[in-house]
Amino acid sequence: MNSNYVIGIDYGTDSVRCLVVNAQTGQEIATDVFYYPRWKKGKFSNPKKNQFRHHPLDYLEGLETTIKSCLNKVPSDVIDNIKGIAVDTTGSTPCLVTKKAEPLALLEEFQDNPNGMFILWKDHTAVKEADLINQTAKSWGGVDYTKYEGGVYSSEWFWAKILHVLREDKNIRQKAYSAIELCDWVPAILTGTKNIHQVKRSRCAAGHKAMWHESWEGLPSEDFLSTIDPLLKGFRKRLYTETYTVDKNVGYLCDEWMLKLGLPKNLIVGVGAFDAHMGAIGANIKPFSLVKIMGTSTCDIVVVPKSKIENKLIKGICGQVDGSVIPGMIGLEAGQSSFGDVYAWYSSLLTWSIENLMQKLANDKNKDISDLIKTTKDMMITELSKKAESIPIDESGIIALDWFNGRRTPNANQLLKAAIMNLNLASGGPAIFRSLVEATAYGARKINDCFESQGIPIKEIIGIGGVSKKSSFVMQILADVLNRQIKVCESEQACALGAAICAATAANIYNSIKDAQNNMASAFSTIYIPNSINADKYNSLYESYKRLGTFVEQHIDENKDKYINK
Repeated sequence: MNSNYVIGIDYGTDSVRCLVVNAQTGQEIATDVFYYPRWKKGKFSNPKKNQFRHHPLDYLEGLETTIKSCLNKVPSDVIDNIKGIAVDTTGSTPCLVTKKAEPLALLEEFQDNPNGMFILWKDHTAVKEADLINQTAKSWGGVDYTKYEGGVYSSEWFWAKILHVLREDKNIRQKAYSAIELCDWVPAILTGTKNIHQVKRSRCAAGHKAMWHESWEGLPSEDFLSTIDPLLKGFRKRLYTETYTVDKNVGYLCDEWMLKLGLPKNLIVGVGAFDAHMGAIGANIKPFSLVKIMGTSTCDIVVVPKSKIENKLIKGICGQVDGSVIPGMIGLEAGQSSFGDVYAWYSSLLTWSIENLMQKLANDKNKDISDLIKTTKDMMITELSKKAESIPIDESGIIALDWFNGRRTPNANQLLKAAIMNLNLASGGPAIFRSLVEATAYGARKINDCFESQGIPIKEIIGIGGVSKKSSFVMQILADVLNRQIKVCESEQACALGAAICAATAANIYNSIKDAQNNMASAFSTIYIPNSINADKYNSLYESYKRLGTFVEQHIDENKDKYINK
């Protein structure tokens, strides 16, 4: 008897990954990665403005290339028995679209306009709009629509981003009919859906980022949205009311993409969701597990049975949504706006002189210098880690804040800035690097504290993503600071694996996500055990981190208008 197979697609910040999985065993049969060419060249983004945009063509090209590459690696009988495909994406990553669900950047007149593109999760151009949403929610006299979002709305999320673009660009505003999240758009593309009102929307994306909730029959009211800004008047009715969990299907793969990819007929396309939520499924999340998706940023996911949370509102997090991860349970989300990005920033800072000054010394024909620069940059984090590991925990006295891209949890605030304290002329590169790693670990501990102080116990911690697989130095410090064991998933592609599990459920190979997890979820490759002596030392340093954070936050709050208008 032939096995059934499914495909998981994982859209990340820098690349898209495809995974073909045996639905009976969870065996990963083939995988491929496509790096977005326009993004790689830095097109359409402006880090000085905190503007980060993805062109939809990067997504389409990546989808086709990775699936075809994977299919070329497997026997024909595997292809014939592929039953389903599901997609996860970064989020919130929305885009303004036409009535036909076309991203405006796919129209010739907007092909080079960043405002017609997908607004990446890390884009913080909408700080003013987020602040306005928060002020309105607390003062307009009606329902506080942020109450299921942790009580604070972020510039990283749907409404703030959409409003910012509508305000900024008259031409885009006149052409835009509606908006769509990336995790909804890709399934719509695969099923050939060309009417925005027929697109099935993700419960995960809608609940965590667009303030959707069943108690107010969908999205925030027309009155609330138009109170925020008249530009949002009428926008609600061009969006959606119904949302769908990841065990449901969107429809069948359309003829166009079936022929383009060489996939069989009657292939089911599952409902999309965000990468962290499907990654948690791939990591075999259980009630009160905390799954940390550790990459450029972190996203922390917890699921709680409804009976254990009832009407409790968890403050300071990134949403609590019925069915956003596992249908039938409440999904809780938190995270850090920068994690691996902090280390990458420091590496780039240290290699600036190498990259710029050595390049000036190189002749056009001298490739050895360029190779040396690349090799040096590649080695930087590894060598810093080796040296930093030998530095005693409290020797340097350096304390850093991890808010290089603002703060996501607790209490989202993208105005906040990072800081490094107690530097002197003896402060070396490895010591500063160690302080940055410790800062990201303290930020993670704040998230644990946020959950547990509100009656959400954390029974186990699971790490997935690039940092968890690549850096034992970071992971050991994290275990010591949290004073908790951390299990690391064996799968290199836990998010794509989670998408494959959802595809298997949507295609009715399994009756539930839990059943599919039992057969397909990742095992664990490593367990980091906290060092009790180190944990005691970090308890004291953690208090210093919190005091520094209070000082910086107070300063920025007192000068809020100045920072918003930058």
